[in-house]
Amino acid sequence: MRLERRHAVSRGALLLAPLGAVGFTLLVAALLVLWAGAPVLQTYGLLLAGGFGSVFAWSETLTRAIPLVLTGLAATVAFKARLFNIGAEGQLYAGAIAAVAVGGLHGGTGLQWPVWALFPLMMLAAALAGALLLLGPALLKNKLGVDEVVTTLLFNFIMLLAVGALLDGPMKDPLAMGWPQSVALQPDLELAKLVAQTRVHTGLLWGLALAVIVWAIFRFTVLGFDIRALGASPRAAAFAGVPVTRTVVLTALLSGALAGLAGAIEVAGRTSYVTLDMSPNYGYAGIVIAMLAGLHPLGVVAAAVFVAGVLVGADSMSRAVGVPTYIADVIVATALLAVLVATLLTQYRVRK
Repeated sequence: MRLERRHAVSRGALLLAPLGAVGFTLLVAALLVLWAGAPVLQTYGLLLAGGFGSVFAWSETLTRAIPLVLTGLAATVAFKARLFNIGAEGQLYAGAIAAVAVGGLHGGTGLQWPVWALFPLMMLAAALAGALLLLGPALLKNKLGVDEVVTTLLFNFIMLLAVGALLDGPMKDPLAMGWPQSVALQPDLELAKLVAQTRVHTGLLWGLALAVIVWAIFRFTVLGFDIRALGASPRAAAFAGVPVTRTVVLTALLSGALAGLAGAIEVAGRTSYVTLDMSPNYGYAGIVIAMLAGLHPLGVVAAAVFVAGVLVGADSMSRAVGVPTYIADVIVATALLAVLVATLLTQYRVRK
């Protein structure tokens, strides 16, 4: 058996592929729900209602989706250039700790600057921290051929250990009664709430705006063309005159900056301080979201809301019917694999 590339891909196949992937995912999840001894339709209904069935459910879903949008965009930008950034988790924490370093500092008083100047400085520091954390692995790949999957993955652990040392040392909050957490941001630097009496904040607007900006970069700029050309064929891009090293550097800076901003916005919008459990693997989930979206920046928003809704809905569903919340992880992972296989089959046919 072999795979043979199709000469043309019909629009019907492109539309049916994600629908077939969703149907397959629901079937696999239904078998697991039956195995757990719960009614399938009721379980799916509770999952849907828990994530999207009320104003509170929507607010929790959108709150969970905000960092997922940004880490999904970070993965999308890097993967478009065939720079496989697996380090968004570490870059998120780098951005979070940099934001607190500027907006909280060690004594909790912060810099004596006005908020209109300190807030953009805080965001810039977070973006720069994430960008620099990815720049090293990108240059190692470009100059020495070092596998960036390994280096970015290892940087996650290095960054988490560094953050842990800071939280137990110079950045530890003296009012936390021994709990390892950073000092808090100044209240004036926290993001405003979009809906009263909910947790959803204006970081959602940041995510939407950045998704549009990334889409515009890919669609209308020379950098976007260079990134897409580099991802399609590095050798052909170099032969055509694409500045490979410059494109790799700019891609790494943009991707890392987006992940760093995810950490800053999570701190400014939700937690107000940094802890080691601040991110439930948002950086790794961003890879899933980027692939579910087909590396389309605007599709990242929809994929992030879907994944966040499943994760939030699984909590309430589990309490009602006794199905473990891990079913949400199975749904997300199966959806990713199904979309990848469906996309492959739209571009290739199986031949004997």
